[in-house]
Amino acid sequence: MLIGAEALWGSVGGGNLEATVVDRARPMIASGTAVPESLDFALNEHAATEHGQQCCGGVVRVLLEPFPSRPTVAIFGAGHVGHELARILSRLSLNVHLVDSRADQLSSERLADVMEGPAEVHSHHSPVPDTLLGELPSGTHVFIMTHDHAEDFLLCDAALRRDDLGSVGLIGSKAKWSRFRQRLKGEGHLQAVIDQISCPIGLPDITGKAPAVIAISAAAKLLQTVPSAAIPMESE
Repeated sequence: MLIGAEALWGSVGGGNLEATVVDRARPMIASGTAVPESLDFALNEHAATEHGQQCCGGVVRVLLEPFPSRPTVAIFGAGHVGHELARILSRLSLNVHLVDSRADQLSSERLADVMEGPAEVHSHHSPVPDTLLGELPSGTHVFIMTHDHAEDFLLCDAALRRDDLGSVGLIGSKAKWSRFRQRLKGEGHLQAVIDQISCPIGLPDITGKAPAVIAISAAAKLLQTVPSAAIPMESE
């Protein structure tokens, strides 16, 4: 039986046994624990139960084994670098959201090579991408690399108004980041909060400017934070 935060697949027999298992599994999911647990159930009319009696006889032991969820990454901007980064991340065990305000950047033909890997890739055409950023799940790792600096700034502002993102990276030069920092201060963000944004993105020792080089560097830095993304979903 597979138990999710809101849905169930399969069954371990129903009744008190199954209801109690679900009651225990959901807090485990919420806490993010990776430690398995086992529960023993006596199936007789004398056993203390919360969800009704089961008198089949015998004892059942249920193993609750947490499986790590796929980390979520959102790439805002499907231009040269964003496309290359999406291609790399699509080969990993991730949920990838690729967002652009330009519909042509998200055509099925252009993204064909992004949809081939094991990642779950979701493309979003949004004229107001900063609104979509506010809807991302907690813990999402965000890359801001649109074609428009004004759009980048709105996304940075929206990201800083959340306190539950995994990381935020902004593509750009030191001069761009210096201007953004001053403007973000003007929007009322504290310096410690602004410092949560990494700019430029990627590993500092990789200095190439080609889109693929920047994307590889950004992906490598991400894997330092979420190494579980590199674990294949199944062996080949």
